[in-house]
Amino acid sequence: MLTTVSLLIVGFLVLSLGAEMLVRGSSSLALKLGIRPLVIGLTVVAFGTSAPELAVGIESTLAGRSSIALGNVIGSNIANIGLILGFMAIITPINIELQLVKKQIPLVIAGSLFLWLLLLDGQIGFFDGLFLFTGLVGFLFFNYQQARQDQAACHLIESNPIIGIPRKATWYYLAMLTLGAILLVYGSTVFVESAVSLARLMGISEAIIGLSIIALGTSIPELATSLVAAYNKEPGLAVGNVVGSNLFNILGILGITGMISNISGSEFGLVDLGVMLSYAIILLPFAWTSLRISRAEGTILLAGYIAYMIYLFLSL
Repeated sequence: MLTTVSLLIVGFLVLSLGAEMLVRGSSSLALKLGIRPLVIGLTVVAFGTSAPELAVGIESTLAGRSSIALGNVIGSNIANIGLILGFMAIITPINIELQLVKKQIPLVIAGSLFLWLLLLDGQIGFFDGLFLFTGLVGFLFFNYQQARQDQAACHLIESNPIIGIPRKATWYYLAMLTLGAILLVYGSTVFVESAVSLARLMGISEAIIGLSIIALGTSIPELATSLVAAYNKEPGLAVGNVVGSNLFNILGILGITGMISNISGSEFGLVDLGVMLSYAIILLPFAWTSLRISRAEGTILLAGYIAYMIYLFLSL
C-alpha cells in the first residue's frame, strides 16, 4: 500500500506541474501571437485550475472508468464550496461582487440542477456531452462580452495579466506547452491508476475514490489560487475562481468526456448529487446577505464538507 500511496502522490505532483507548464506556456504563446490579455484572463485561468480534473476525466473515461470522471466532478464541486470557500471564510470574511450573486452563482445552481436531470437515465451520452460543451462556449462568450462592457474589468486584466510579458523566443513557450501537456497526460495516468489500486486494496468503490481522494487532489489548484488571493487581501477573487471552476467542471469536463464515451452515473446516489446541488443553492443566500460570506457561514460550509466525507467512508 505504501508504494501505491507514493505513486498517487507522485502522479499528483506531475499532474500539477504539467498543468502549470501548460497554462504558462499557452498564455505566453498567446501573448506572443498578439492575443489580448483580456481573452487569456477569461479563459486560461478557468482552464488552468480545472486542467487536472479534465486530464483525470479523459484518462479515466478512456480507461473505461467513467465513474471516476463523474465522481471527480461532483466531489470537486463539493470541495470547492464546502472546503475551499468554507476554509477561506473562516480565515477572513469574503466580500462578494454583486455580479456574481446576480449572474454567475445562479448559473452554477442551474448547471448543478441540469446535471442531476441528465443523470436521471443513469448516464451522460454523446449528445448530453455536446449540449454541455455548447453551454461552456456560450458561458465563455457571455463573460467576454460582459468584460468588454465593463471598462474597469478590462483595464484590470489588461494592466495586470496573469503572467509577465513573454521575453523568450516562441519556441521556448511552445516547448513548455508541449512538455506540460505530456506531463499532464502522464501524471493523470499515474494518479488515476494509483487511486484505483488504492481503492481495490481498501475494498472501496472507484466512485467513492473519485468523490474523495481524487476530487480533493484535483481541487488543490483552486485552493492554492484562493490562498494567494487571500494573501493579496483580495479574498473575493476566491469566489470567482470557485464559481468559474464549478461551471467549467460541469460544462467543460463532463461535456468533453461525455462526447468521448458514455459516462455511467449508476454508482452515485441522491446524497452525492443532492450535496452538490445543496452547496450551489446555499451559496446564493450566504453571498447575498451583506454581499459577503461570514466566518459563521464559512464554518457551516466546512462542517458540511467534513460531515459528507465522514458519510462516504461510513457507507463503505
